[in-house]
Amino acid sequence: MNEKYLEKFYNYLSLERNYSEHTVNSYIREIKKFLKFNKKSFNNITDKDLTKYLNSYKNITGRTRSHKISILKSFFYLLLREEIIINNPALNLTVPKTTKNIPDILSLEEVSSLLDFEVKTPYNARDKAILELLYSSGLRVSELLNLEISNIDLQDCLIRVMGKGKKERIIPLGDYAIDALKVYLNDYRPSINIKNSNYAFLNKNGTKLSRQAIFKTIKLQAIKKGIKKNISPHTLRHTFASHLLKNGADLRIIQELLGHENLSTTQVYTHITKDELKKEYEEIHPRN
Repeated sequence: MNEKYLEKFYNYLSLERNYSEHTVNSYIREIKKFLKFNKKSFNNITDKDLTKYLNSYKNITGRTRSHKISILKSFFYLLLREEIIINNPALNLTVPKTTKNIPDILSLEEVSSLLDFEVKTPYNARDKAILELLYSSGLRVSELLNLEISNIDLQDCLIRVMGKGKKERIIPLGDYAIDALKVYLNDYRPSINIKNSNYAFLNKNGTKLSRQAIFKTIKLQAIKKGIKKNISPHTLRHTFASHLLKNGADLRIIQELLGHENLSTTQVYTHITKDELKKEYEEIHPRN
C-alpha cells in the first residue's frame, strides 16, 4: 500500500517541484525510513510520532534535523492535498535554528598549486579538466557529472548547464579551463569513450563518472600538494564565487553563474570577503 503513496510523492517531487533525481531519491529514502519506524496508518500519525522518529537519530546536527523535518512536511503536505489524511501532523514540527557555516575557500596560491600537474594519461587529463572546470565555472558536482559533450562550446568558451529545478543556464569559461578541456576532449577522451557515451567525463569503463570518484580525485590532489584544508568539489564552487566577489563582480552576476534561486543564498560570500577585509585591516593598520 505504501508503494502507491511513495510513487505519488516521487511524481510530486520530480514533476511539480522539479527536483533532481538525486534529491528525489534521498527524499524517498527518508520517507521509507520513517514508514519502517512507524507502522501506524497515516491518519493515526501525530506530531508526537514524528518527533519520536526524529529523536531516534542521536547526535545529528540542527541542519540535518531541519532537512528531515522538511522532507516529512513535504510528504504530509502531499497526503493532505490528496485527501489521504485529514490533518497534517507535520505542521507543528519546529525547525531548529541553525547558523550558516561560512564555507572554506582556497587562496589563489592554493588554487594554483592544486591545478598545477602534468598530463600524461587520459585519466589525469580528465582530472585536470575537471578541476579547472570546477574552479572556472562554480558548477555543482551533479551538474559536472551530467555535463554532455554537446553542451560544451570550446569555440565560444561557454557551457550549457541544467541546474536545480531543471533550470538551464549558460556559463562562460576561462582560458585555463578551455585549454584543459581541449586537451582532454580532443586528445584523450576518445581512447576511453569505449561505449560511445555523451557524458563529458568518463571512468575506465567508458561510463559516467561517479560523485565518489570526483571527491577522491580532489582529496588526493590536495594531499599531494600539501593543502591541509578538507576540500571537496563544493570548496572549488565556494572559492570560485569568493574570488569573483573579491575582484569586484556584482553579487547578482555571481547568483546567476551559481544558479542560486535567491540572492540571500549568494550573500554568504559577502561574509567571507568582510572577514578577509577585517583580517587585512588588523594586520596592516598602524594603530591596530
